[in-house]
Amino acid sequence: MTKYSLSIEQAHQQYIQFHVQFSNLPENALIHLPRWRPGRYEFGNFAKNVRFFRVFDEQGNHLPFQKEGLSSWRLKNSENASVRIEYSYYAAELNAGSTYLSDHQLYVNPVNCFVYADAQIANSCSVQLNIPSEWEIAGSLTKKEGLLIATDFHELADSPFICSAQLQHRTYQSNETLFHLWFNGDAIIPWEKVIHDFQLFTDKQMEKFVQFPVNEYHFLFQILPNKAYHGVEHQKSTVITLGPTYDVFDGGYADLLGVSSHELYHTWNVKAIRPIEMYPYDYQQENLSKLGYLCEGVTTYMGDLMLYKSGVFNLDEYLKEMSVQLQKHFDNFGRFNYSVADSSYDTWLDGYVPGAPGRKVSIYTEGCLLAFVTDIRIRQQTENKYGLDEVMKRLYVEFALQNKGVSEADYMNLVVEYAGEEMRSVFNDYFYGIKPFDELLKAAFDVIGLEMTQVPSPKYSFSNLGFKSLPQGTNHIVNAIYPGSPADLAGLRLMDEIIAVNDFLLNGELDKWLNYCNDRQKELTVIRAGKLVKLAFPEVQRHFFLDYGIKVKEQASSDQKKAFELWSR
Repeated sequence: MTKYSLSIEQAHQQYIQFHVQFSNLPENALIHLPRWRPGRYEFGNFAKNVRFFRVFDEQGNHLPFQKEGLSSWRLKNSENASVRIEYSYYAAELNAGSTYLSDHQLYVNPVNCFVYADAQIANSCSVQLNIPSEWEIAGSLTKKEGLLIATDFHELADSPFICSAQLQHRTYQSNETLFHLWFNGDAIIPWEKVIHDFQLFTDKQMEKFVQFPVNEYHFLFQILPNKAYHGVEHQKSTVITLGPTYDVFDGGYADLLGVSSHELYHTWNVKAIRPIEMYPYDYQQENLSKLGYLCEGVTTYMGDLMLYKSGVFNLDEYLKEMSVQLQKHFDNFGRFNYSVADSSYDTWLDGYVPGAPGRKVSIYTEGCLLAFVTDIRIRQQTENKYGLDEVMKRLYVEFALQNKGVSEADYMNLVVEYAGEEMRSVFNDYFYGIKPFDELLKAAFDVIGLEMTQVPSPKYSFSNLGFKSLPQGTNHIVNAIYPGSPADLAGLRLMDEIIAVNDFLLNGELDKWLNYCNDRQKELTVIRAGKLVKLAFPEVQRHFFLDYGIKVKEQASSDQKKAFELWSR
């Protein structure tokens, strides 16, 4: 057993002290810290937070070691040696995938900060926490005789925990599985409503898959005073950060439900149904996969859909969420340049930042919309006997329960089995190609009596000039430009700081000044690389950056209404 001990001697410094005991190591053992964490497919390089790494033999003598790579250490030990490793880990970032220490809590994602030995990754692990006695511990690891126990390093790495005196806790049960709700932070929780809604969408997801991959599950919520929205999936738990505190159970409640349903669906899809390239996880190198459209796309689609099917969301609330995906799709011109499959592969390059303009698409958005199209195609082909949820259940039974990873061909072949051979061309053209799928979406919506809407944006800068911007003080920073728009033709650049329209200072009112100057030539003054630049905007008789939405068709046929009702179940 690998034994870990954590101390927080001076919490205000935000360094966690680690003592790790390894036994029976092979000669010249290699010790690693993970370079990335499952759920975020890019290198995290967590070793940058490690300080004062030391190694000792059984007699307490310093043992030599050599850094080998950025996140590994080669020990100079003898065969079957027992060694103790000590280091401190800087924990100053608080999000759903980080590790964080303050005077009020110890929050740990072990995949960030626990070292492991190559040769002993399958060994059981114990964790001793030296924390204040009044702090509770929230998490999925087994508690035994004051220790946290994991069957192997993979379980440990995948089992975050929160230690705090602020934890609030309730449970509910679905299909013989116990679910824990842990909230950390200064939150006033409407428990009856929260448990009612969580019960509904959990029951619906259970219904679709029949069984749950684990016997117990923990929702770990970090409620923050600042604006936050982030969730990370784990096999037996999820960590979700939300804020600001005052809004979480008010205007932000739909976000809480949305991210929670999404992360729960991941328990099947990604944590159990896993791309073959990630079976098992290799924490030291890229786990490259083109299946982001399955991992995140299907989960995004199903997470919101289960809220609607369970009755937690009404139709207007569901269509609002789906409209957000449509808007993101049409506003991202990377769809003309890079497929969702290739964008999945490239998450390891720049998947979580905007990156080069128009280079790539979102696996969440494009994958969600293509999952919807796939669902409707299956329902058409099988006369509503099956939908995409049947494919996901088959993946779970035939791959996850058989301890096998899923390949791109496995998923496509299973979809084709239900939706017909023509789906192969859909995969080639839209999943792996860059063919526009506006008509594909319209046709899918039409099957169930819905229709896409598009209207000019009420904002002059969006609709008439073709650029978007964010306020910064009294000025505006350009953050999106429509190709071929007046903004593009005028030479406007991303990150230009707009300070004036026709020599009128903005004072925070960009669109009011643009509307005021509606009947004359537009000239914007921007700050670019420390210089003032004036840009003349040509007049173009068309609209840009349309607002997209979805509505119920006024004259839906009886067949469309029936298809909608069956899709909604």
